[in-house]
Amino acid sequence: MDAADLANIVALWMCLVVLLSFHEYAHAWMAHKCGDDTARMMGRMTINPIVHIDPIGTVFLPLMMLSLNPGFALFGWAKPVPVNPLNLSNRKRDDILISMAGPAMNVILAIVILAVLRLAIEMPEGISKSAIVAELPRIAFISMFLCLFNLIPVPPLDGSHVMRHVVGMSEETYRNIARFGFIIVLVVINIPGVISFIADINEKFMVTTMTLLMFPT
Repeated sequence: MDAADLANIVALWMCLVVLLSFHEYAHAWMAHKCGDDTARMMGRMTINPIVHIDPIGTVFLPLMMLSLNPGFALFGWAKPVPVNPLNLSNRKRDDILISMAGPAMNVILAIVILAVLRLAIEMPEGISKSAIVAELPRIAFISMFLCLFNLIPVPPLDGSHVMRHVVGMSEETYRNIARFGFIIVLVVINIPGVISFIADINEKFMVTTMTLLMFPT
């Protein structure tokens, strides 16, 4: 691995950390809007990456995935935003809103990044051909991947909260499954076709969004 490869890995990791920070901020903001100030009082309603970093999920695993290419799919996460359900006026509705706020933020970020790219390619060549602009599609792709990954209905991922309410799963059962969530998610994403299916949806989103933004062909 040369210096250029290392710089690319670090840059991608930093983008991932920022995207995760916005994701967690969205959870905290929605919890605040739903009446629970736990995350805000703990300083988590911010995009400051430092307060969201988990040593294993935000640092170790993503860097290992980016640098070592272990041959199987890994994933990363930030520190979960604390939510006190006792503060929610409508626990079912508000739990779903809080859970979906993170993936929704990743969709918004992906669209904004692609919109910035659309503007950048109209700029003088010094800007439109810059290394930063060249990385924008990949950053948008990562943001959408985070959205789709978190929609997998396995505890403790965001999609599992919706699944729990849809099937009427008790909180005790949910917590028991969530204890093994890391292992379950690791197994699920390594089932042949799962990651490629997510990537295919992601690609269709990218193409559709770029078409709507009237990217030159």
